[in-house]
Amino acid sequence: MKQLLARLQGPAANWLLVPFIPVFLFLVFFPADASAQLLVASSLLLLMWYGMTATEGPRGQLFRILVLIIGAYITLRYIAWRGMYTISAAEWSVLLMALALYLAEIYSSTIHLLGCLVNVSPLKRRLLSLADLPSDTVLPSVDVLVPSYNEDPEMLEITLRAALQLNYPREKLAVYLLDDGGTDQKLSNPDPRLAEQARQRRISLQALCERVGAHYLTRPRNEHAKAGNLNHALQFVHGDLIAVLDADHVPTVDFLNHTVPWMVRDEDVFLVQTPHFMINPDPIDRNLLRSFRRMPSENEMFYSTIQRGLDFWSASFFCGSAALLRRRHLDEVGGISGDSITEDAETAYQLHSKGYRSIYVDKPMVAGLAPETFTAFVTQRMRWAQGMIQILLLKRPFFDNGLNWHQRLGYMSTILFWLFPFARTVFLLAPLAYLYFGAQIYNATLPEIIAYTLPHLIASYMVSSMLFGRTRWPLISELYELMQSLFSLMAIIQVFINPRKPSFMVTPKGDTMEDDFISPLSKPFYILFVLMSLGFLFGLEKLINDPMTREMTMIVLLWNAFNFVTVVAALGALFERRQTREAPRIPVNETGYILHDEQQLPCEITDLSAHGCRLLCKDASVLPVGQNLQLQSYSQALGHKVILPAMIRAVRQKSYGCEYGLQFQLDSEALRNQAVAFAFGDTKRWEFFQMRRSRPMPFGKAARIILSLIWYPITLHTRFVYQTLMERVARSGLKESTHA
Repeated sequence: MKQLLARLQGPAANWLLVPFIPVFLFLVFFPADASAQLLVASSLLLLMWYGMTATEGPRGQLFRILVLIIGAYITLRYIAWRGMYTISAAEWSVLLMALALYLAEIYSSTIHLLGCLVNVSPLKRRLLSLADLPSDTVLPSVDVLVPSYNEDPEMLEITLRAALQLNYPREKLAVYLLDDGGTDQKLSNPDPRLAEQARQRRISLQALCERVGAHYLTRPRNEHAKAGNLNHALQFVHGDLIAVLDADHVPTVDFLNHTVPWMVRDEDVFLVQTPHFMINPDPIDRNLLRSFRRMPSENEMFYSTIQRGLDFWSASFFCGSAALLRRRHLDEVGGISGDSITEDAETAYQLHSKGYRSIYVDKPMVAGLAPETFTAFVTQRMRWAQGMIQILLLKRPFFDNGLNWHQRLGYMSTILFWLFPFARTVFLLAPLAYLYFGAQIYNATLPEIIAYTLPHLIASYMVSSMLFGRTRWPLISELYELMQSLFSLMAIIQVFINPRKPSFMVTPKGDTMEDDFISPLSKPFYILFVLMSLGFLFGLEKLINDPMTREMTMIVLLWNAFNFVTVVAALGALFERRQTREAPRIPVNETGYILHDEQQLPCEITDLSAHGCRLLCKDASVLPVGQNLQLQSYSQALGHKVILPAMIRAVRQKSYGCEYGLQFQLDSEALRNQAVAFAFGDTKRWEFFQMRRSRPMPFGKAARIILSLIWYPITLHTRFVYQTLMERVARSGLKESTHA
């Protein structure tokens, strides 16, 4: 089966598909009444179910393709029926709304089908290491570039220390901090305060680099954002390979060990990309779901499934960090591309179009930070959306003759995905058009909906479950997409109006919040909440007074209820929770010992950072806050035990022991390096954490989780608004009494 799939990447695809496509299209458009369609669709769904149960067997790949083909047929059959029989209106306004809904469905189905093609056989490459290379191999030199703009020096110190401890020959490795926050332009700012801040930043970061052994680089002007920063650095570095790490992306010690061999083995490889593994919950998870230790993170589907699928079709691309690039290939295209604000994907596109290859290594070896606030989260996603649409408009990858057909589809699948705000907005507003104005934008009877629409929804869910079941829970995607859509939509429209207008926006990382607060981006969701709540009242009125449309009204009310639950869940995620810890603690499960007064007390380390940890000790004695001690544990990254001096900052007695919060007391460079390697250097820790979260979630259970959250946001927001009003009333009364 793998050989057959491999042949689809070459000229054989033409003669394999030519006889198949006409027969497939004939079956898609073949007319049938609702009862016949229901019988066929039910039979196909049963066949899909059987195929899904057999995908783990000896012919699993064959059954996987069978499920995808049947799912594609049911979806296309639905789209054909929708276009031929359900769109009609006497008024132009209603017709336009009906067409908008149909186009949104066509878009969603297109993305779904492209996803099926891209992920038909996600590639799991065998893990290479430097030990697999011939003993006489001359290893290439590597320059590690860490671009920075306004990140905290403590964050940068951890990344630099980790990069300097990579397991690679010292004489072949150099680490550079590229400081865009201390440029000559910023030092010459007309505002003396800002100029002084930039000067102090440059001084402190120069001192940091000298202390840890890294090189400091800055530039005259802040031009072309991150791409310009990297390209300026390329004038001063001379390594054969370039490793790019974002300021908050901390590599494990074996990052180069598992990426460099691919470059050595094949001179045509321009990129080795690895996953971005997030060690903290994003704001939607942190504020609402609280499932960071149990649920796959929001980017897991892309890095654990989609990038592997793209890799099968030779279309995996550069993601801006956690990657290795060949310097010679970068020089051929003038360095990092800067026509769009997603310079990473654009650079990969340029090099793919020249015939060079990319490799994706699905091993979490770089730990990064997700945005802390919803505002930062939206800022990041708006930049990704705008940049991808820029590539679509400025580069037109589908018409690039330098790409193979499967690479074109891979890029188009990735780029077109970012148009989801259009479809998501239409799906939100379409039920309201019917409930408020009676607009018949979906002309179908209940039997037709059961025969065509319901099988399409079930088949789409089954395919998504098979492809992404372990990396994305049901209904979670809808929540994330909804919360981005209302803001990304306007950003995308701006790109269509002027493709060169968007500017690079740095994603804030490591934010702290002293108090709980409602996100300043909440207003659109309040409006949707009110509109959908009123929609139920309008729907109830239609049920009572218009019995002829009762069936359709019930269906639309269910649709509105689904949207309403999603909007209410979004409100919960918009209540930003207090976050005072600057360095997130990583959930771990390590054993260690407390060394105190010649005693060795066994303990379990439950979370960890380079600055401290939390541990559980079952010893009956309780150590006081402020007590100095030492923590001993084995470091897989270093291959030996580490002993870290620490002070107890918090004590909490439990029924099963005593829980301590420790702050490390690191008074030497060697101890600081050990703490970073102990906290971040072990790949197996990330793999275990990732594996523990990668588990499927049944739709029913996911629905119960979402439904269980709907009253919580309403209560939370109502209480917060009430408290805010009372505080304002109290302040107003105080001012009046003072004035009197």
